[in-house]
This record gives sequence, C-alpha cells and structure tokens, in this order.
Amino acid sequence: MKLDAILVEDEETSREILRNYLGKYCPNINIVGEASNVEDALVLIRNNELDVVFLDVEMPYGNAFDLLEKVGDINFETIFVTAYNHYAIEALNAHASYYLMKPISIDELIKAVDYVTEIRTKENALQDQVLKPKTTAVNGKITLPQQDGFEVIETSEIMFCKADDNYTEIYLKNGKKKVVSKTLKHIEGSLIDYNFARVHKSYLVNVSEIVKYVKGKGGSVILSNGKEVMVSASKKADLLSYFK
Repeated sequence: MKLDAILVEDEETSREILRNYLGKYCPNINIVGEASNVEDALVLIRNNELDVVFLDVEMPYGNAFDLLEKVGDINFETIFVTAYNHYAIEALNAHASYYLMKPISIDELIKAVDYVTEIRTKENALQDQVLKPKTTAVNGKITLPQQDGFEVIETSEIMFCKADDNYTEIYLKNGKKKVVSKTLKHIEGSLIDYNFARVHKSYLVNVSEIVKYVKGKGGSVILSNGKEVMVSASKKADLLSYFK
C-alpha cells in the first residue's frame, strides 16, 4: 500500500538521510513534501491528504506538539524522529504511531513504516465496508462513497442511474449528477427493494418516475424530467410487470 508522507525536520542533512533511507528501504512511502518549520509543515498538511508525517520534535519557532495542536483534527499517522528520548511520554499522549531515535536505525525505520502501513490498510478496509452503498441501515436511504467520507441521499430522489464502465452516474430529481466508483450491478443490488428497474444493460430507472412507455421491440420509457431511456428487449417483460 502506497502511503503519502511529508518530512518535517529543520536540519537539511537529517532530511536528506531520512529521504534516502525511505527511498531505498521503504518504497511504499511517497514523499509529497518537506518542511523545515512549523508554519511550512502546517501548509503542507492542510493542502494534502496525508497518511503519515515524519516529525522532528524540536524546530525553530515551535515544536512538533505546537504543530499538532494547530492541525486540530488529525487524520494521519505520526512518526516522531528525535535525538531526545525525554519526549516519549508527550509523543505517546499525542497519539504517535512510532518514536524513532536519531541516529535513525534502518531496522527501526522499516518497523515504523510497516506498522503504519498495517494501520492504514486496516482503516481503509474498514472504510470500504462502511462506505459501500446500502439501503438496509437506514430505510429509504443510500450512502454514496466520496473521497472524504460519504453522502446520504433519499432513494426517492434518484431519477435514474447510468453505467460508465466501473463507475455509475446517479441522476437526481434536482438535476444534479453524482458519480460513484461502483458498478451499476452493485447499485442495482442496493436499490432492488425500492422499485428500481434495470431496463437496459446501461440503465437503472426509478419506476415511480416513469410517465410514459413507448412501444417497440424493447421500447423506451419517458421519465418525469423528460429523459427518454431505451428498454432492451430482454428487459421489457420485467419492466412491464411493474404496471400489471
């Protein structure tokens, strides 16, 4: 698993050593930036979605704990790197994932990165479970996964869904479109109990929004917003069963 990281260290030589060690021994670490002081580090943290911050304790115009206090809600792992062992308790209280002493031991660095990788892997697996579109948890609602969490919408607000390879475009009554990284088949399984009909390999429609059926080999349906959706011949019987 790739981990996006920044290095926060006021000494250029120490940053270079850590950068080289990570590049050679921890290839899953992707360094997206470096900072030599609290303010620059704060900018990097606020402008990037980070998995881990390698953080020296003592810096000019503040220290690691000042930085973490300014960050507030911390959604990354912290690996402290310091020449002083008397900060260990404070680091523990700051929920540090690991505490590395200088000079850095390569074995300890690898252990630290492996530990953080395991933490992030488990967190992502848990998020994937939580963020799966579903309707069973809250009746009549579906959760749509997003980068920063998920959005909850009423199933009745969905007009139709359209397949786009491994993504699904969800069109709402208010004219907005949502795109989720789930297949149409997956979304269909979530909406199966809410009168949604698969009328075509690429379309899933809210039956309650159908205002007209146009005859043909498969025919087509007109939705309340004027959208016309083709009906495949193999899906025609299933669709018409809703109106018997």
